[in-house]
Amino acid sequence: MSGREQRVGFGLRLWATLVGIVLFAPLAVVVPLSFTAKKSFKFPPDGFSMTWYANFFTDRAWLQALGNSLWIGVVVAVLCSVLGTLSALGIQRLPARIGAVVQGLLLAPLIIPGIVSAVAIYSVFLKWKLSGNPLGFILAHAVLALPFVVVTVTASLAGYDRSLDLAAASLGAGRLRTFVRITLPLIVSGVAAGALFAFVTSFDEVVAAMFLQSPEIRTLPVEMFVSVTNEVDPTIAVVSTLILAVTSAIVLVPALTRSQQR
Repeated sequence: MSGREQRVGFGLRLWATLVGIVLFAPLAVVVPLSFTAKKSFKFPPDGFSMTWYANFFTDRAWLQALGNSLWIGVVVAVLCSVLGTLSALGIQRLPARIGAVVQGLLLAPLIIPGIVSAVAIYSVFLKWKLSGNPLGFILAHAVLALPFVVVTVTASLAGYDRSLDLAAASLGAGRLRTFVRITLPLIVSGVAAGALFAFVTSFDEVVAAMFLQSPEIRTLPVEMFVSVTNEVDPTIAVVSTLILAVTSAIVLVPALTRSQQR
């Protein structure tokens, strides 16, 4: 390796380290605040206490909001996985120009600002009487999460050899059996990644959820927003820490498993 390549490699490693520090710095503040002994956001915290963890796991409002976010996220992930996979398969079979237009329409929620989408969804859902009920949350989150599934499954289908479908058909397999036995196993990684992105999108959505909330149903991001705007409550640091731990586990465990298998 030449001296120039070594300098470039060192510069890239240094830049990656700096980016990591910038991204990690806020987390280094949030986690200690979840263990503070006083009802304040002072950093470094005064004392150590598990009071706010106990408050989170005993507060009905927090637990209900967490439960709502979890089950809505799971339903949205399943719904978007089915619809997104079917959409990606349909786009692949359309002529190139028409497929590009359809794909652009499906990916529009990624381009439109979140507040614009939220206002549009709210105005329509008011007429359909879907505001403030679980079905409205599911449909709204599905609209916002569906593009992620379409993108990941489309990427998985990019290298898919359609001659496999013809071979299966020549052996007497129907379309459904061909999809279950041939197509799905080859694109399952893209479907799983899309489902994960859909769940995270639904779980993290706050703008549309603020419009659709009601006293009967409120998601965790909305509860966090209300908590931080109405009072000084370190419980929100507990919620942030738990979300960070869970999402880190979701991302790191599969990566570590793959590395051990190699």
